[in-house]
Amino acid sequence: MNRRRLLTMFPALLAAGAAAAAEGITDTSIRLGMSSPLSGPTGAYGRQMKEGIEACFARINAAGGVHGRRLELVALDDGYETEPAVANARRLVQQDKVFALMGFYGSSPTAAVLPVLEATGVPLIGTISGAEALRKPVNRHMFHLRASYGDETAAIVKNLTTVGLQRVAVLYQDDGFGQAGLKGVMDALAQHQLAPVATASVPRNSVDVAAAVQAIAKAEPQAVVMVTLYRPTAEFIKQMRSSGASPFFVALSPVGTDQLIAELGAQNTRGIQVSQVIPYPWGDKLEVVREYKKSLQAHANGAAVSYYGLEGYLNARLVVAALERAGVNPSREKLMVALRSGPFNLDGYRVNFAPGSNSGSNYVEISVVGANGRILN
Repeated sequence: MNRRRLLTMFPALLAAGAAAAAEGITDTSIRLGMSSPLSGPTGAYGRQMKEGIEACFARINAAGGVHGRRLELVALDDGYETEPAVANARRLVQQDKVFALMGFYGSSPTAAVLPVLEATGVPLIGTISGAEALRKPVNRHMFHLRASYGDETAAIVKNLTTVGLQRVAVLYQDDGFGQAGLKGVMDALAQHQLAPVATASVPRNSVDVAAAVQAIAKAEPQAVVMVTLYRPTAEFIKQMRSSGASPFFVALSPVGTDQLIAELGAQNTRGIQVSQVIPYPWGDKLEVVREYKKSLQAHANGAAVSYYGLEGYLNARLVVAALERAGVNPSREKLMVALRSGPFNLDGYRVNFAPGSNSGSNYVEISVVGANGRILN
């Protein structure tokens, strides 16, 4: 090739190289970005997810990566607050040049990130939210790994009514998560010609539950569905019992069952039920669970097995499987096409994005805390 032609092509080559770099892809690496709480009251959730993702990436990288490319994770702390989550999403795309986003936490923070996805065309794979507002209308850039809050609350209400409990109250967090869960419980109760006997809220990132305790205890419910995270949930249960009320307590999966046990104490948590959208992480039935525990030990020896850790691992497994389908020259568009191209069997956990849907799973099971804080499924 002569020198004049090379000089003519040089600007185009630079532009192509810049575009590739902007997508977080090189000949040797693929960069992914995550924003979750890594500090503060809900920091344990994000840290466990991050451990799970990194354990999976370490295992894949040790085996040669995806089509010869190593996987890199850039994880930022948003403290479960909306504005930092949006700022992190922009930074990850514009400054850190990630190929795709994953592992975002919370309904309100994730909803606020939607305009960033729309403006940049960057997909978000794996959200810790079951809110219907993130599922309908379908956003083509967002892919959910877990079941919706409608799925969870339907399972909870079915379980309660099956054993004859009809006087149900709802404690909910006053944000997108709580509102979505409240609606789910009300819709599920309506299917049984019932309505909540009381509802009360607690501010996000707060344990100010005194007014909620008073309102709900006064209604004398047989059961309380708690659409809250572990600290306000624990405080609510303590104060309800101190008031003399002893309803049946059940929480949604975002509570973090192991965090709730640590906060409330093993004996005080006995009998509490929690809906789960991820398989039992202490079991050995599923190959992916066995693989998660082995990979976690190899990557972070001493790290605790957890639901959030397994969810992070499954999130990473889905990203890997979609990248493998996208081929040796992936683009963001190819990645999204791959995600919608049919079911994924992640060694026992199945994900399928049906036409017109961005929900990959409706898996729900109910766990209960047994003696000595042991989680039973």
